[in-house]
Amino acid sequence: MPDRHRLDTRVSLIGAPTDIGASARGASMGPEALRVAHLDAALRARGIEVRDIGNLHGPGNPQLPAVDGYRHLEEVVAWNRTVHGAVYAELRAGRIPILLGGDHSLSIGSISDVARLCREEGRKLRIVWFDAHTDINTRDLTPSGNLHGMPVACLCGNGPQELIEIGGSVPAIEASWIRQVGIRSVDDGERRLVRDMGIEVIDMRGIDEMGMRRCMELVLDGLEAGTHLHVSFDVDFLDPEAAPGVATAVRGGPTYREAQLCMEMIADTQCLRSVDIMELNPALDVRNQTAAIAVELIESLFGKSTLIRSR
Repeated sequence: MPDRHRLDTRVSLIGAPTDIGASARGASMGPEALRVAHLDAALRARGIEVRDIGNLHGPGNPQLPAVDGYRHLEEVVAWNRTVHGAVYAELRAGRIPILLGGDHSLSIGSISDVARLCREEGRKLRIVWFDAHTDINTRDLTPSGNLHGMPVACLCGNGPQELIEIGGSVPAIEASWIRQVGIRSVDDGERRLVRDMGIEVIDMRGIDEMGMRRCMELVLDGLEAGTHLHVSFDVDFLDPEAAPGVATAVRGGPTYREAQLCMEMIADTQCLRSVDIMELNPALDVRNQTAAIAVELIESLFGKSTLIRSR
């Protein structure tokens, strides 16, 4: 069995080309946009062994209205089961899976995998969720029924049975394991859920008041050696002036440099073990600009920095 308690430099790229959980079409093209932006070559240039396993396959987007509060539930479940199998296989092989989305509902499958592995190995889990939205809607609160607005709720056990049990344990994660950064668009009902569940959220006011460095120190506080650190990065975390290629853009987000600082500080922990890159929508991008920025941020997650710094 590979030693997963050291920093592993073997990475697997897993494409999940679907926008099944969203309203707007286009995130299904995200994996290919990241490949066009030379993600594999950028990682290999850092001395990382990269295996691109290609794209997963699942049902198409029927673009139907919500039923009982959920849009495309059957199709979202199918995609997440497929993601679960693929990500878990790479984790068990001692590799770092990078899930190339695709919409953010797919993180239900990937994070359920990570939590399952951590339970099996008796390891702690920390999830850093970079996003403009808290993604903690439920069918009683959602204005749209889109499941890409519900993955955190589902992972914490509040969602349809078919999704919350994918990882074999309900809930898949504890709310105390997740830290959300960059939040600036939260529905009224979600605000109450965030408070009641005790999820640690650093919104844009917090970033403005404390600065990104202090915010990330809080996010990473108490992170012990051997902890499995999972990064779930929704590209709309960034301000749309820097990253226009998203369907749910919200003004007033972090800058490119602030995002780079986040990634570099995570790399310094040497705890990174799995990554989601979600909601990249090339149909709304400008000359693949957003994909290129995403690749640069992934490089920083894996240790690229201007200078050689002592840890």
